[in-house]
Amino acid sequence: MPFPKQKEIEFPLLKVLSELGGQAKPRDVYPAVAVLFPELSLEEQEERLESSPSTRKWSNLVQWVRQGLVEKGEIDGSTRGVWKLTPAGETRLQVLAKTSSGRVYPSSGLVKDSAEINLRDLANVNRDAVKSRLLTELKTLTPRGFENFCMVFLEYLGFRSLSVTRRTADGGIDGFGDFKQGAVSIKSAFQAKRWNDTPVGRPDIDKLRGAIQGDYDHGVFITTSRFTRDAVQASYKKGAITILLLDGPAITELMIERGIGVTRQPVYLHELDPNFFDFGED
Repeated sequence: MPFPKQKEIEFPLLKVLSELGGQAKPRDVYPAVAVLFPELSLEEQEERLESSPSTRKWSNLVQWVRQGLVEKGEIDGSTRGVWKLTPAGETRLQVLAKTSSGRVYPSSGLVKDSAEINLRDLANVNRDAVKSRLLTELKTLTPRGFENFCMVFLEYLGFRSLSVTRRTADGGIDGFGDFKQGAVSIKSAFQAKRWNDTPVGRPDIDKLRGAIQGDYDHGVFITTSRFTRDAVQASYKKGAITILLLDGPAITELMIERGIGVTRQPVYLHELDPNFFDFGED
């Protein structure tokens, strides 16, 4: 799901602090607030800032919300490493709880106009929009065009000597090459499925593994759709060839991270380094 806007996180953050006894350590707050956004996946919670790979986007977003509430006097920021609800925060929480009409968190109801949407929110909206457009473009390619895209895409991921097989004699694979892992080169083959909504199931994974057995040491299954739970479980099988799975969201995320078919415009956000201020205590 798109990351929630900062305004949408204020009520959940105040609610979590209240439920944790009025104060808590940040590491306990981040996952508790995420629970109130059920569509926020674990993978999204683990995403890192490009400018600071050691910092998670989700925790950084919650930190900015906390800072805004400190400035409003609703969270006490005087004690390092402890987020504490103030009387003003308790009062606002009670008001918001009544106006939210029983919802877990207020969504667009609290975002009254575009002036409350900041640059960080717009950057997240832009990223999600670009990912959606990328996936739409990929789904409009011909099957052969998608295979050619996969070959270029895999080159960006470190594959070398890639070739697309001939349609009449592909032997169950769409292309092959060398997968570089450090100084080791592994013979790999890939399967490309430009599907809209049909999920890739376990039989598809088993079929690819059977097609490459004996000739290749590694496989990649690339689809614009998604993988079923059984397909994911079948991709790693003890004693069998590993199949790397790349679905629509994974492809578009990598395209943005690696600049594949995407250009970046210089819009800068300045972040605080939380480790910088760890000067110890007396």
